[in-house]
Amino acid sequence: MRKERGRRPKKKVCAFCSDKIEHVDFKEATRLRRYITERGKILPRRISGNCAKHQRQLTVAIKRSRIMALLPFTIE
Repeated sequence: MRKERGRRPKKKVCAFCSDKIEHVDFKEATRLRRYITERGKILPRRISGNCAKHQRQLTVAIKRSRIMALLPFTIE
């Protein structure tokens, strides 16, 4: 009996790198909303597919937009 090996899914490409966005802006609430779960949590890098640089910028931008009331802290 041979053991079946699962195929790895294709690695996601960073959306910010592909759009050639240098810096993630906290005022673009519609773009940031894609990286938040329905419970209001920030999606991790392995799920969102962002590179490390843009994931760090994304986290700061989401937190800033929450403070400026552009995004909610929790979604009920």
